[in-house]
Amino acid sequence: MKTWIIYFSRADGNWVDGGEKNLEVGNTEVIARTLSSLTGGELFKLEMLHPYSKDYIPCTEEAKRDQVEDLRPPLKTPLPSLEDGDIVYLGYPIYWDLMPMCVLTFLESYAPFPEVTIYPFVTHEGSGLGASMSMLKRKAAPALVTSPLPIPGSYAAKAEPLLKEWVHSHKR
Repeated sequence: MKTWIIYFSRADGNWVDGGEKNLEVGNTEVIARTLSSLTGGELFKLEMLHPYSKDYIPCTEEAKRDQVEDLRPPLKTPLPSLEDGDIVYLGYPIYWDLMPMCVLTFLESYAPFPEVTIYPFVTHEGSGLGASMSMLKRKAAPALVTSPLPIPGSYAAKAEPLLKEWVHSHKR
């Protein structure tokens, strides 16, 4: 069976350690790449057809608008078939207390979602998981959604020991 690491991440203007910072690689992508090297899982990046602004403040306004309007932004590339897999590591940052709306586009594209085990990993800068877990469990049914791993985005580059322990805990 196959392991997938599916994630949404955004480079460019981000909020890191209490201020705006321009990132070459988004924090969630840093985590996803590390998970791929630890698990051998295949990476799949969720990319919006019309990406948010590269600047932090306009990006947050666009993300908030998408939530308020309950939009499902179209994705740039076709989604993978998950039928040959049994494990999905699903990663995303927290935007306004929730997952980015393009992650809902991904989840709802399968309807019903395949019966896989989902290991969620979430990056944030102080908000923790927000309300994203209840939404994930609803939208990914009948998949088994396990306990998530929240990681401060500013810790992403140093998270390998934490990720090793988390991955190892799944194999017990």
